[in-house]
Amino acid sequence: MRKNSIKNTRINGEVQKELSAVIRGEIKDPRIHPMTSVMAVEVAPDLKTCRAYISVLGNDEAKKATIQGLNSAEGYIRRQLAKNLNLRNTPEIRFILDESIEYGVNMSKLIDDVTKKDASHGKQEEE
Repeated sequence: MRKNSIKNTRINGEVQKELSAVIRGEIKDPRIHPMTSVMAVEVAPDLKTCRAYISVLGNDEAKKATIQGLNSAEGYIRRQLAKNLNLRNTPEIRFILDESIEYGVNMSKLIDDVTKKDASHGKQEEE
């Protein structure tokens, strides 16, 4: 099975949906920040491993604690996925911190700052 086949894309979507539901509603670990979302899931074609990209809205300490909490709950999460999804194998999950949203917000802010500076600099030259 090719990596980006239709079947693999569908499995990625299903695992992402179920993983989000389990993290949001079933895990009671206080280390896991309430503003945690599953950004993307990449399940290997052989269904043995899975990379889950997690985004956490909070400081660095909250991000580290959330990843630690998810890693410690990985067995429970796998059991829930096995129960809710009809897959031949339930993949081992590796949680990876995804900081792309935060990076995008920072870049947007920098761009806004530069455009404001350019606009105010242009007004001063006109006077």
